[in-house]
Amino acid sequence: MRASSRFFACWLVCLLATTATALSVKAQVNPYKDGTPGLNGYRSEIMAEVMIQEDKFTRLAEAIPAEKYIWRPSPDVRSFAEVFMHVSAANFNLYKLVGTPPPAGFDVKGFEKSTTDKAKVIATLKESFAHAKKAITGMNDADLEKSLDWFGGKNTQRGILLFIVRHASEHLGQSIAYARFAGITPPWTEDMQKKQPAKK
Repeated sequence: MRASSRFFACWLVCLLATTATALSVKAQVNPYKDGTPGLNGYRSEIMAEVMIQEDKFTRLAEAIPAEKYIWRPSPDVRSFAEVFMHVSAANFNLYKLVGTPPPAGFDVKGFEKSTTDKAKVIATLKESFAHAKKAITGMNDADLEKSLDWFGGKNTQRGILLFIVRHASEHLGQSIAYARFAGITPPWTEDMQKKQPAKK
């Protein structure tokens, strides 16, 4: 092979490798910077948190090997798949409290144990967050102060939204702990590590 041909081949391999690396590094969602189109005020703030949760749950679920989906740190707690499906079930079910019913045919009973297939779990996560975002968008700001019965007391729709976000945050933290325990670095942490200058 001529020197010029070898150079071109080497250049092409490097270009393809660089392109593949760039495509594999997915930019993290940042609604604080990019906004939440069509929303403002409290619902915009809630939507921002939901968007970030969706991004992190989805990216973490994609980073976990399929064979790890049945893994659990002890027999009496949820597996990876069950945690992700539990969060999906909450997204589908809890927004009925603020006016958006679950999808037709949805049954919360046994839902979190309904599949351990990676592709199906990820698809369900995405569908559930789409449902959540549609519910938030469809709300009326005037209804945020509406009161309803809640665990023996009272709460507002504003408080219900806060509860839903808090619930998902708890399980995001759980999922991150699971991942670390299983030797998996969260993708957004890897992104930050790649941006840091190499230590000398």
